[in-house]
Amino acid sequence: MIRVLVVDDSAFMRNAISSYLTQDAGIEVVGTARDGVDCLEKVKQLQPDVITLDLEMPRMDGLETLKQLMSTSPLPVIMISSLTEFGAEATLKAMEAGAMDFIPKTMANDKEAFGDEIRRKVKLLARRKAFIRLKYSSQRQTRKPSPLPSTSPASTAPHTSHFSSPASPSSPRSGGGISRPAGTGALHGGSFSSGQGMPTTTRTSTARCRGPRDIVVIGVSTGGPPVVQKILSALPANLPACILVAQHMPASFTGPFAKRLDGVCALSVTEAANGDKLVNGHAYICPGGRHIGVQMRGPLAEVLVTDEPKSALYKPTVNLLMETAGKCMGRRVLGVMLTGMGSDGVDGARVLKEKGGWLIAQSEATCVVYGMPKAVVDAGLADQVVDADDIAEQIIAAVKG
Repeated sequence: MIRVLVVDDSAFMRNAISSYLTQDAGIEVVGTARDGVDCLEKVKQLQPDVITLDLEMPRMDGLETLKQLMSTSPLPVIMISSLTEFGAEATLKAMEAGAMDFIPKTMANDKEAFGDEIRRKVKLLARRKAFIRLKYSSQRQTRKPSPLPSTSPASTAPHTSHFSSPASPSSPRSGGGISRPAGTGALHGGSFSSGQGMPTTTRTSTARCRGPRDIVVIGVSTGGPPVVQKILSALPANLPACILVAQHMPASFTGPFAKRLDGVCALSVTEAANGDKLVNGHAYICPGGRHIGVQMRGPLAEVLVTDEPKSALYKPTVNLLMETAGKCMGRRVLGVMLTGMGSDGVDGARVLKEKGGWLIAQSEATCVVYGMPKAVVDAGLADQVVDADDIAEQIIAAVKG
C-alpha cells in the first residue's frame, strides 16, 4: 500500500486530490496538510511514501517546504503547479531542490485525466523512495568540508567554472554554423542489450565514439530538468556542436526553462523557432506542445519546429527529433536518451542508429524513471550507458572526435 500525504492550502484541492488517489486500491491517503508547517509535522507523524505539494501556501510555501523536507526527511514529491510564468519558474526551482515531477493544476479541469495522471505518477515515483533517501544521504556526506580542500576532487573538476563564469572573448557563446548534409553508414561499437540488474556504479562502456559529431539531440521526460541543467551547464561555450532538446513539458514552461538554462550555462540556450540555424555552442529547447527536429534547406541543415505529427502521444516527441536528425545528419549525430517514463524515442533512435548515429543512454542508477533509456537499451540501440554526472564528459569527447 502506497501512503500519500496531500498538501494544499485549498480545502477543495485537498479533497479532490484525495478522492482521485483513493480510487486506486493500492493507494492510501494517510493525511492532508494545509501549508508547509503543517506538512513537516505530518511527515514526522504519518511517515508517507509520497507527497503531493502545492506551491503557493501561507506560513511556508511549497519551495521552502521542499527544501526542508529534502534536508531532513527526503521523499518522492510531486508538485501541483499553476501554469503561470511564476508557477513555471517556481516549479523549475522546486525540481532543482528535489521534486521528482509536477502536475499542472489546470489538468484538474479534466477530472478523469487529472485522476489518471496523479495516480500513475504516485505509483511510479513511490518506487523511488529508497533512491531519494540514498541520493540525499550521499549528498549530505559530500557536503562535509574536506580537511584538504586544495586536493579535493571538486577543486579539480574541469566543469565547475561553467556554472558561474561567462564565456571569455576567446570562447564566444556562438560558434561556426553547421552546413554540410550528412553521410550515412554503419557505426561499430559496443552495445548493451539489457538494463536489468544494473549496480549503482558508473556504467560507461569501453566503446569509444568515432567523431567528430556536430549535432547532439537529447530526449528526456520525467525528472529531466535538473539532469538537463547538470549536463548543459558542464559544457563549454565553444563546444563544436549544436544541441537540440526534446523535453516533455507544458508550453508555458519551456520558455522559462530555456531562460533559466541560459543564465547558468556557458552555452547559449534559447527556445527553438522553426528555421533557426544550427550554431555551434548553442542549445535549443523545443517549445512545449510542439515538436522539434532537423530539416534540410538546400544544402544546409536547420531546426524544424512543427505541430506534426498531431497524433503523437507526447509533444514534443523524441521519435521525430532522433529520426529527422538521423536522416539529415547521419554519422554526425550524437543521440542522448535521458530519464523518462515510457518508450518515446526508441523508434527514432533506431533510424538514428541505422544512419550511423551514436547513442548514449542514462544509467538506471541515476534516472528518476528508467523508462526511455531502458527502451533503447533493451532494443540493443545504446552504444554507451552512462551515469548522469559523466554524460557531459562523454558529449565533449564525442563531438571533438
